[in-house]
Amino acid sequence: MQYAIKLTFADGVHIASCRDLPALNSVGDTQTEALQESVDALALALQGLIDERRPIPRPSEKKRGEHWVALPALDVAKLGLYEAMRAKGMRKSDLGRLLHIHAPQVDRLLSLTHQSKLEQVEAALARLGYRVDVTVTPIDTRRVA
Repeated sequence: MQYAIKLTFADGVHIASCRDLPALNSVGDTQTEALQESVDALALALQGLIDERRPIPRPSEKKRGEHWVALPALDVAKLGLYEAMRAKGMRKSDLGRLLHIHAPQVDRLLSLTHQSKLEQVEAALARLGYRVDVTVTPIDTRRVA
């Protein structure tokens, strides 16, 4: 999963923003640094939506001058788990009962800042009738020099 990031230059820094996630805000001294920092900013903005129990917006098509920034595979799987729960009308407590785990463990499965094991998220998704598909694609090296 990747989101289109717009970079603007102001006050000597590159500022990253995202049309799909207005809460995203990150900066860097260079374009490369701003795009690298936007990965964490994406996770924080998406975590805010999870915490507020709001839907995760689908990424829009990239416009001219924007850059793709991809989320790590583990974050994508966690977002998938969250969306699967929403689709089934499940709360965290429902997931905990289904998986026979305690509330803090459920919180960690849904936290984009916690380094869960991908296998744990895959197992949770399987219990909900979903699977994780991973693809490997070349990086567009033209996005930043």
